[in-house]
Amino acid sequence: MARYTGPVCRICRRYGEKLMLKGDKCVTKCTLDKRPQPPGATQARRRKLSDRALQLREKQKARYSYGVLEKQFVAYYKDAVRQPGVTGENLVRSLEMRLDNVVHKMGFADSLRQARQLVRHGHVMLNGRKTNIPSAATKAGDVIGWVPGSKKSEYFKTAQAAMGNKRAPEWLNVDAGQMTGRVVSPPPVAVTGTFDPAVIVEYYSR
Repeated sequence: MARYTGPVCRICRRYGEKLMLKGDKCVTKCTLDKRPQPPGATQARRRKLSDRALQLREKQKARYSYGVLEKQFVAYYKDAVRQPGVTGENLVRSLEMRLDNVVHKMGFADSLRQARQLVRHGHVMLNGRKTNIPSAATKAGDVIGWVPGSKKSEYFKTAQAAMGNKRAPEWLNVDAGQMTGRVVSPPPVAVTGTFDPAVIVEYYSR
């Protein structure tokens, strides 16, 4: 299955809640507030979803929230199963520690899509080395910064000016002046409220 490249607002309308796929725009200018009904032809009566369908919805919401394909998501789940501890918590931590997500959470990009584009275009450095792999796994102690040449771009200047209005989570330490950040620790368990990891584990356990 190819990556979804259509209007992301349709995804939020499909599931009836904000998945924050457009970053701050989801707060200030959200299509879901004006058009809460699902996309497509309006049904007079919606059928009740089965338990399996509800589990699928949670899995799909998680996939869209982190922008990963089904094959990638299954690989993250299998890795979470092999790790000690609660599988659902391990899964969320692995997704949160993706480089593109960390770049977004540090405030260097307004959305996850934008953060992924920054990484792919080679504007981001991980521990002093340029990388263009959005799915690169970060760990505690890793330092994320900008490629020296990218600091001359207009986007960098705009992003730096907007850093004062952003706040990174406690598991990340950001120097807004230098536009660098460090992963202090793995993210806490309750890092998202858009999907239930336990339901996703039930989906793949059947």
